[in-house]
Amino acid sequence: MSEKKKKAKPLSERDKLKLEIARELGILEQVENEGWDSLSNAVCGKVGGLMSKRLRQGKV
Repeated sequence: MSEKKKKAKPLSERDKLKLEIARELGILEQVENEGWDSLSNAVCGKVGGLMSKRLRQGKV
């Protein structure tokens, strides 16, 4: 089977925030190489918690 490539779409503000947090946590390279599915539940929870905190504070 051939692998279908996803079309690159512009990043939303939330996507940019998510990548910024991944960079701060030192997991950006893993995300870029292996995808978000490669992260543990604890790390995903950390990213989500930090995103929620920043969104509540209006830092986006």
